[in-house]
Amino acid sequence: MPNLSPKGVKWLKGFHLIAVGSWIGGAISLLALYFLKRDVTDGGVLFGINRSIHHVDMNIVVVPGAIGSLLTGLCYSIFTQWGFFKHNWLTFKWIVTLTAILFGTFCLGPWETAMMEISGKIGITSLSDPAYLYNQQMNLMFGTLQVLVLLITIFISVFKPWKGKKQAT
Repeated sequence: MPNLSPKGVKWLKGFHLIAVGSWIGGAISLLALYFLKRDVTDGGVLFGINRSIHHVDMNIVVVPGAIGSLLTGLCYSIFTQWGFFKHNWLTFKWIVTLTAILFGTFCLGPWETAMMEISGKIGITSLSDPAYLYNQQMNLMFGTLQVLVLLITIFISVFKPWKGKKQAT
């Protein structure tokens, strides 16, 4: 495959940064929205918060940002000199990106959807429902962990701490 021109790489970098910013910024926003639930006394408001969290996650910022990060990362690997596994820090980024997307799809997303569905059915009593509380705890705990790992990945990308595999031998 031909490499992108320097101007093309700058455009790609811009789109990659927008996607990463959307993914991580959206995830941080989701965590912040959880704290709105503390003083809620109305089931409709609780459902509205959970529905907003779900909508911001699935349709507006987080999932599109994650997919954008993956796609622009693929473009970087294919159309620049970086490749897929040329450097250990790139391998780390691929592992984190794919793991985070899969974990979000099969764990965080279903926990979030369950909270929305439960609060839509039973309203404010969700805050004492064991299934709701479990989903909320898992989502908050592992969502926070995922955000931290993604933030660390940004710094791995900036500092590129490990030598290339070819240089390490």
